[in-house]
Amino acid sequence: MAMGGGSSTKEAVPYINMTPMIDILLVLLIIFMVISPQKPHRFEAKVPQKPPEDMKEQPPDPLSLLITIPRNGDLYKLNTEEFKGLEALGRRLFEAIDPRPADRKAVFIKAPRTLPYGEVVKVIDVVKQSGGQPIGLQIEDLEQ
Repeated sequence: MAMGGGSSTKEAVPYINMTPMIDILLVLLIIFMVISPQKPHRFEAKVPQKPPEDMKEQPPDPLSLLITIPRNGDLYKLNTEEFKGLEALGRRLFEAIDPRPADRKAVFIKAPRTLPYGEVVKVIDVVKQSGGQPIGLQIEDLEQ
């Protein structure tokens, strides 16, 4: 290495340009702000009111309606009541569903797995005609 002369070697100083990184960061920030769901500003809470003192206490209706389809025969059950044929079941179901508020008209149907699907569809049609909605299907087997 020559010490004299006019050429001295300097090491290159690394330089990172931050402008493109900041641009990418701002674009990502804008994308996430647009995509993120908006939070609701307030929640409305409904607090149950105390019933009036002079109101007579009525026995509560069963909260859910359960229709049991038998393995064979036409003896259908609505909760604990038995009905011969779909017409009688439909009339009683309408009487049970009609006075209920819209959020309490759910009907559940329970049938054995070996029953043909067409029989279950007939009961679903009766429930729809009676005003039941939503309709839930229970898939567990019936007790022996």
